[in-house]
Amino acid sequence: MIGIKKVFTLQDGRQIEIETGKLAKQADGSAVVRMGDTMLLATVCAKKEAGADVDFLPLSVDYQEKYAAAGKFPGGFFKREARPSEYEILIARLVDRALRPLFPSNYHAEVQVQITLISGDRKNPPDALAALAAASALACSDIPFDGPVSECRVARIDGEFVINPDYEQQEYADLDLIVAATKDNIMMVEGEMKEVSEDVMLNALKAAHESIKIHCAALEELTVMAGKTEKREYCHEEDDEQIKEKMQQECYQKCYDLAKQGIKSKAERGEKFDAVYNDFLATLDEEYIEEHQIMLNRYFHDIHKEAMRDMVLNERVRLDGRQLEEIRPIWTEVDYLPSAHGSAIFTRGETQSLSTCTLGTKLDEQTIDGAMVEGSNRFILHYNFPGFATGEVKGNKSTSRREIGHGNLAMRALKQVLPSEEDCPYTIRVVSDILESNGSSSMATVCAGCLALMDAGVKIKKPVSGIAMGLIEKNGKWAVLSDILGDEDHLGDMDFKVCGTHDGITACQMDIKCEGLSYEILAQALAQAKRGREHILGIITDTIAEPREDYKPFVPRIVSMLVPKEFIGAIIGPQGKNIQELQKDTQTVITIEEKGEFGVCEISSADKEGIDKATARIKAIITVPEVGEVYDSIVKSIMPYGAFVEFLPGKEGLLHVTEIDWKRIENVEDVLKEGDEIRVKLIGIDKQSGKFKLSHKVLIPKPEGYVEPAPKPQRPMRNNHSEHRPAGNRKPNHDASQPNQVNIKRENRF
Repeated sequence: MIGIKKVFTLQDGRQIEIETGKLAKQADGSAVVRMGDTMLLATVCAKKEAGADVDFLPLSVDYQEKYAAAGKFPGGFFKREARPSEYEILIARLVDRALRPLFPSNYHAEVQVQITLISGDRKNPPDALAALAAASALACSDIPFDGPVSECRVARIDGEFVINPDYEQQEYADLDLIVAATKDNIMMVEGEMKEVSEDVMLNALKAAHESIKIHCAALEELTVMAGKTEKREYCHEEDDEQIKEKMQQECYQKCYDLAKQGIKSKAERGEKFDAVYNDFLATLDEEYIEEHQIMLNRYFHDIHKEAMRDMVLNERVRLDGRQLEEIRPIWTEVDYLPSAHGSAIFTRGETQSLSTCTLGTKLDEQTIDGAMVEGSNRFILHYNFPGFATGEVKGNKSTSRREIGHGNLAMRALKQVLPSEEDCPYTIRVVSDILESNGSSSMATVCAGCLALMDAGVKIKKPVSGIAMGLIEKNGKWAVLSDILGDEDHLGDMDFKVCGTHDGITACQMDIKCEGLSYEILAQALAQAKRGREHILGIITDTIAEPREDYKPFVPRIVSMLVPKEFIGAIIGPQGKNIQELQKDTQTVITIEEKGEFGVCEISSADKEGIDKATARIKAIITVPEVGEVYDSIVKSIMPYGAFVEFLPGKEGLLHVTEIDWKRIENVEDVLKEGDEIRVKLIGIDKQSGKFKLSHKVLIPKPEGYVEPAPKPQRPMRNNHSEHRPAGNRKPNHDASQPNQVNIKRENRF
């Protein structure tokens, strides 16, 4: 038998199978996790030694879904998997955030984790199994790791918590969380909710943790089965205890006193801490400094961190002088950009977001074409973080994973309060450009995005705000911090972002850096976050109390109308000819989408006259001609016996020469030409052929003394039976291969 298998059963009776030793055996660790027909292959490789100048963990986590896993071809010209999608990046980030805190702090060898979907079914979403697969690969390796750890999805459906629901069940959930945990502690949380309470969220975390404990027990057994209980030895940090003790004695109290000063400016505070460090370095030999720079930097970082944390726990004040629950000063402004559909500035302390809202048509929707998920997004939120936001010189490269993750969190927070597509047919794009940053720029994005949506006239159900909570915990003492600074995030034990309305939470993201976090601390953090959210909501509603009554004048207007499904083809025309001409003539954008028995036709333009014109023409196309109705028509062609006119788009009828005027007309071309407009009345429809009979003369007054012309004399009836006609006088038979061109032209018109 090849490989080792570990099978375990979840609370609901479903089984998960972990197999190792069969695939990718040259990796340091590899495992295949299977649930139903969904299978993930995870591998992990680590270098034996760390780089000479590396003082951190170079961990990279990648997640990829193979299209073949779902029996599909990739899109695009090359028809192969290329750069990861945003969805794949977001799943990789979830796994990274679960794993990274559990590597030893002094382990600096480069580690690469790769997770690949190799089989996917429609019942078991792979994203909830990705961290379990990665942790399984680590469990089967000799790489130092303080696990096991795993993730699961928890959703609340009809008031009940469901672990790892399928795609269909997720549609009915009012809470959707991905939770990572060890057997003892929750490590990471991310998800969205439909205004749930803090108690509901806490209970969801507890339900998820109970399931994860089963995963962790299985991983511990797998490590024993694979014979990987002994991990590799390493030495990635040098130490000089004498210098460490000297720096502690000379720098700790200075850092403590400096932290206690409450300096509000990040730049000034940083300069003063740097001065403490430089003063100490001045007491050392330059050659020693050059040789041990990384070690010295690490020692000072640890002293700085310890002094700041002790000061907060002892003095109950913050680095910038605030109280634990105090929020930095906030100022806001809307309608700042005159040409944007909606715009807002949200500034909190030294963090600032300039956000815009743009309203587009259905053609602007984002198409989703993944291996497992297809569809479209009508709400898009993009977050940009340029280097100047922190005073750095940094190249403008492609969107970073951090930017994608922060934008996704803000999007999930705001989408819960968007109006329905029926009430707001627009595709909505919010862009947050971070112009300054010192903590919680993603929460500034939520607040600025909410303001921009209301400024654009989007009828959101309720305003949303967001706040980032921190934690400092040591030896049983702890302090929960509201609206954390960048330094408090970096030096603290928790980064807990909570977004919501007055009535409940809409999104959250939490990362834990300490070994344990009790539910008591979590409950206080959530309660404190609620008070902070409500404070910020008050400032938002003071700026703009509710969405604007109407959109701005230059926003494209959208008119929706239902059209019978059988007329969709007539509107579009062959190869889209009709709809393209209609859009060009009316300067509008027209989309049609089938829904049930009808098609939904949306007409968009900033010009109301163009919308009205396009609406009238589409109504004409779908209108069924009725006898007795009057129409404005255009002469399409002239015949000796009358004119063919188009009285509705795509519908033509004969205006016989006798129906043009009350007076006798000898030559039709004397009174009508192609392209002339003429008003006609539908006077009849031939029951057999369906041809339309039109009249103009019935719409004009009959001349006084008008006498109906006498009918032409009838010719004597001739016996046309061929048997009585001499053969030489017979007309040639009609050749079907040579049709009469005039008749064909007329037939095409009806």
